[in-house]
This record gives sequence, structure tokens and C-alpha cells, in this order.
Amino acid sequence: MAKVEVKVAMVDPIWDQVMKEAQAAVVHEPSMGGLIQACILNHRTIEKALSYRIAAKLASNEMSMVILHEITDEAFSCEPELVMAAKCDLVAVHQRDPASHRLLQPILYFKGYQAVQAFRVGHWLWQQNRKDLSYFFQMRISEIFGVDIHPAARIGKGIMIDHAHSIVIGETARIGNDVSMLHSVTLGGTGKEKEVRHPKIDDGVLIGAGAKVLGNITVGRCSRIAAGSVVLEDVPPCKTVAGIPARIVGEAGCDQPAILMDHMLGKDY
Repeated sequence: MAKVEVKVAMVDPIWDQVMKEAQAAVVHEPSMGGLIQACILNHRTIEKALSYRIAAKLASNEMSMVILHEITDEAFSCEPELVMAAKCDLVAVHQRDPASHRLLQPILYFKGYQAVQAFRVGHWLWQQNRKDLSYFFQMRISEIFGVDIHPAARIGKGIMIDHAHSIVIGETARIGNDVSMLHSVTLGGTGKEKEVRHPKIDDGVLIGAGAKVLGNITVGRCSRIAAGSVVLEDVPPCKTVAGIPARIVGEAGCDQPAILMDHMLGKDY
């Protein structure tokens, strides 16, 4: 008896929702039809759309969109983890940013989301020992988005960078899952050390606007760093630190500060 092959269509509820929102957006604003068609509706999957979007944003006279599109396509095809991270980041931004009313928005308009996805491709290139190309990605991400992340840095999933202006993340920095940060955050070093010289940010940390976390230190899981703080020492889990230099001023205030995005220090402080 001959075998009958049954092909099961893969269901992606996230991408299906993005497509529905894109179709509705074109009906509501026909003048956006060309952009939305090119960036969303022409693609069957989120990775194909992101590949196109990243290439379009980073293209320049020095590197054509065609070449960049081939590179980003290769990265997403070879590393399924990039696709999973992109979806986790998209949901994180949509859930945590009150300015995000549709899943469509971060892909089209939010430079924090776009910069992180472009970084992930650059990091993949770094891991493939294609370092000059990864440095090119770093340069263009910095020029276009105002976000400077070294391609060797390690960043988990479910990341939300709100506003994403003047973000700096150093070479040996490590960021866990479900981390949120606002604009003008620096994860930097304190000197010219050659080994690990940048912070480790554990899962679920919330970093306020303008905060500087410097040196080979660890910020414990589900902690909060108040806006404008300068952190130079380890932060225990589930604490809030504030000030210059930063000191513990209380508990984190909730189980998941990076998800709830609660920056208030409370009456005690």
C-alpha cells in the first residue's frame, strides 16, 4: 500500500495577528499601503518580514539592501532561536509598553525592537567568526537607531528597550530573560580590563531611564534600578537601588518589576 503524505500547515498565532493588523491598517490608511505591503504583507513568516525590515533599515551606500537581506535571511534560516527570541521580544514590547496598541507597531515603528533584532543577527555573525561583518552591523545599528550594542554581548529573550535612545551595552555584558530598560541606559566598564568588565543583568530586572551600571558586577533577578542611578556594586535579588552611587532603598515592590514596569519607589523612600 502506497504511503500518503499529509502536510500539516504550521500555525503561528503571533504572525497571523500581525497580518490581520496590517490588512486593517492598509484599509484605514491607504497611503501606508506600499510600506505595509513591503514590510509585512509580502512575507509568509515573521522571520522573512524581519529579514527584510532589518536589511531596509541598515542598508547604505557601503552595503546594499540586497546583500544585507541575504545575510539576515541566512541568519534566521540557520538559527531558529533568533525567531523565537524575536517573537518573545515582540510580545514583551506589546505587553509592557502602553504606547503599543498592536503587535504590528514594534516591527514597523519601534526602534528599540528593531535594534535588538538587528543586534541578534550581528551576534549570530560574531558566533560564526564573521567579526568584520558583525562590527558593520554594530556600526549601522548605532548610526540608525542610536543603540550601541557590542556583537559579543549576550542578551536573553523577552527584552523590551523603551524609547531606545542612547543605549550602550558593552562587549562582555550579559542580560537575562524578561529584562526591561528605558532610554539612556549604559551597561559599561570602569577601565581598560581585557577580561569580563561589564555587568551581568539577571532575569526580570527593570532598569530606569539614564541609569548607568558599570563594571564586572551582578544585578540580581527581579531587582529595580531607579532612573538616573549609578550602580557600581552587586545588587541582591528582588531589591530596589537608587542614587549616585546607588544604594539599596527597599524591596523590588513586586514579583516581576520588568513586566509590570513599576518605577515608583514607595512612601518609605
